[in-house]
Amino acid sequence: MNRHTQIALMRRVFAHLRAGTTDSAASVERNAAAAYAGHEWLAREQAVLFRRYPLAMGLACQLRQPGDFMTHDLSGLPILIVRGEDGRIGAFVNACAHRGARVAHGSGNRRKLACPYHGWTYRLDGSLRGIPDERSFPGVDKCTHGLRPLPAAEHDGLIWVVPDPEAPPAIDIAAHLGAELDAELASFGLAGYHHYETRLINRAMNWKLAIDTFLEPYHLAVLHRQTVAPLFQANLCLFDAFGPHLREVLPRRSLDALAAQPEEQWDLIAHNTLVYVLFPNTVFVVQVDHVETWRVFPVPGRPGECAMHLDFYAPDPIDTDSARGHWARNMDLTIRTVCEEDFPACEGMQFAFNAGARSDVVYGCNEPALAHYQRSVRAVVAAA
Repeated sequence: MNRHTQIALMRRVFAHLRAGTTDSAASVERNAAAAYAGHEWLAREQAVLFRRYPLAMGLACQLRQPGDFMTHDLSGLPILIVRGEDGRIGAFVNACAHRGARVAHGSGNRRKLACPYHGWTYRLDGSLRGIPDERSFPGVDKCTHGLRPLPAAEHDGLIWVVPDPEAPPAIDIAAHLGAELDAELASFGLAGYHHYETRLINRAMNWKLAIDTFLEPYHLAVLHRQTVAPLFQANLCLFDAFGPHLREVLPRRSLDALAAQPEEQWDLIAHNTLVYVLFPNTVFVVQVDHVETWRVFPVPGRPGECAMHLDFYAPDPIDTDSARGHWARNMDLTIRTVCEEDFPACEGMQFAFNAGARSDVVYGCNEPALAHYQRSVRAVVAAA
């Protein structure tokens, strides 16, 4: 993030601290409880948001070398992502052209991709390399029986995939993000980060509730009073929209000491947590010493369930026992806070929605990021 933007954001924070205010929406907004519990809502969201939009699949550091690969199932389509011999990222439907078996599982490095069922092999560019007992497949042209490609891109250190083999092959991520947000993400130097760990989390709540929990600090003083609340300014955040995407700035109490210091000594990231939503489903969190992503997906046909990947990345290599222990403790603290405090509250909300106990929910003026995100979801799905 450029210095001018950092200073402008810090000035806004200090103005709010002096006034006892926060960034606010113009009015209270309401959303139908069916948005969290309706089967038709979920079907439309899956068809639009999780088939037509680029989805962040991780950072490029997870696939550094040719032959590095990882798989992904949570979008509802089996996906295989691999760095090719030419160094470029490619994505494919993870289903063998023979009978649909998964060609790869988990992550790793391969010089070729081999289906574990009958041994059909594929090059790293997805083309079919070999068919055991090929004479038993007369008329099967290897040139037309490769893995089905998916639109994929590596941009500013992030890997993106559109989970639709019928979509146009090129993805313009810069256009998807918009110039301002694109430049801001580029400034973090994500290509140089190092992957610590990815954990799978399954919860009994709508996928959007998982994202909602990151979009307002209003709950910190109550829900997190024994954990992270003492670290943050109460009920204070900055909100900025970038089309359907957004950024929140959550000020820490440590910045109180900065108010009397000259602006050239101000450090935004050292004293604030930055929370981005990369529409439609990725919460990208910039902490003082690392970044984390929460990539949240609905469970097909089950509006009251979701699955997500929590990814931790550090700017320095994680190659010592000390470093691994440090990040293990950090990740465990994050999971305890979110999964033992935020998500149980969300699951209670989901139970009420499923039971028809509420017809709608209310977003306060002090929850502008939350209202913007939900409004964007509704608008994009309705326009499709």
